[in-house]
Amino acid sequence: MTTAPVNRITDIGPPHYEKFLPPIIKKNYGQWKFHESIAPGVYCHVAESGDRIYTVRAGSPRLLSVQTLRRFADLADRFSDGHLRFTSRNNVEFLLSDRNKIEPLEHALLELGFPVGGTNNAISNIVHTQGWVHCHSSATDASGIVKAVMDVLYDRFTHENLPGKLRIALACCLNMCGAVHCSDIAILGIHRRPPKVNHQTLPKTCEIPTLIASCPTGAIRPATVNDKPSVEVVEDQCMYCGNCYTVCPSMPLNDPENDGISIWVGGKVSNARSVPKFSKLAIPFLPNNPPRWPEVVDAVVNIVNVYAAHARKYERMGEWIERIGWPRFFELTGIPFTRYHLDDFKHAGLTYARSTHIRF
Repeated sequence: MTTAPVNRITDIGPPHYEKFLPPIIKKNYGQWKFHESIAPGVYCHVAESGDRIYTVRAGSPRLLSVQTLRRFADLADRFSDGHLRFTSRNNVEFLLSDRNKIEPLEHALLELGFPVGGTNNAISNIVHTQGWVHCHSSATDASGIVKAVMDVLYDRFTHENLPGKLRIALACCLNMCGAVHCSDIAILGIHRRPPKVNHQTLPKTCEIPTLIASCPTGAIRPATVNDKPSVEVVEDQCMYCGNCYTVCPSMPLNDPENDGISIWVGGKVSNARSVPKFSKLAIPFLPNNPPRWPEVVDAVVNIVNVYAAHARKYERMGEWIERIGWPRFFELTGIPFTRYHLDDFKHAGLTYARSTHIRF
């Protein structure tokens, strides 16, 4: 009988993260004193040993081609000893040990069309979901809207001229694969009609008990149509989540005429100055008008500009709104207040414990 070696190498799971750390970070792991900002998109971490590592942040499209990844890899080989990383908001960061390589790297990135910025009191890259390019339940596109919005807000990424940091997110449906619940401005695709039931194909393509069980609100009920087993949807109970379509392709939810976009504001993860906040509804509905989505772009730019003009230094979007009050926010932005802004959900997020602060 033989015993397998304890340290046997397998191909199960990702490699250990330590294999990818730059030597300076590995050497000083957990021993960093402070970091300082050098310029928009450029900052330096200083270790207790005196070692320094420099980070150059650039914006990137979330959906990256092989060619783009190879360009990033080439830049990393030239300027940062092969070390780079991607942030959760799709920024690409190059980790340099030589300060003299910062400026040449910035020029190389700009020549390729990738802006440097997104740090401190600026707009970081927009985190977003799949959209029409991939997702089966999306109510809008993702990368197209992000491109259109950031084309207009480009200077807000490359310049640190906002009162505080500003995080924008996009999710193409209310399942929120993106960070729309905790971002300063959230662009959220919404469905407004229940799924359409294809009674002809449903018995052949779907397991009806599984389909019924997939609905979190119990809106799907068994039914008999044309002497064949099928289902019906109680529209008043449907929340348009698309979960049924995930398990049954005979329940399509996409609707080009009625799907659209809503805008939410005031969310954040940070515990600084105030507890974390969930975003709240600002604009209930905007139409899908590809390829440039002018209504969405104008709405987001308007909110950003009003925030920039009226918020205090270091104030996040939600903190500014709480200080001036929601009526004043709607007045300053010119957004009409409607019945859809009334939060009548009895388990509203205000009752949730969202902070690390300890209360006695």
